[in-house]
Amino acid sequence: MLIALIARDKPGALEIRTENREKHLAYLKETGVVSQAGPLLGDDGNMCGSLVILDVEDMAAAEAWAENDPYAKAGLFETVELIPWKKVI
Repeated sequence: MLIALIARDKPGALEIRTENREKHLAYLKETGVVSQAGPLLGDDGNMCGSLVILDVEDMAAAEAWAENDPYAKAGLFETVELIPWKKVI
């Protein structure tokens, strides 16, 4: 099952993001369930959120993955959405 995780950073949280980026990237690689991922960018070109496509068994697995993301544990996100997604192209 493909799940799109769309997370928006808390205002003024760029430092939290940069301080935890290496742990976050390692988590993406180690878990083996990330199909695609990358930061969302604001009008100023700075990172302000995340888009992660997860390939997991079910929504519960996506929720568990999201809760254990180092960014989430660091309190980076203001909002997190988990949405079932269908790849077309």
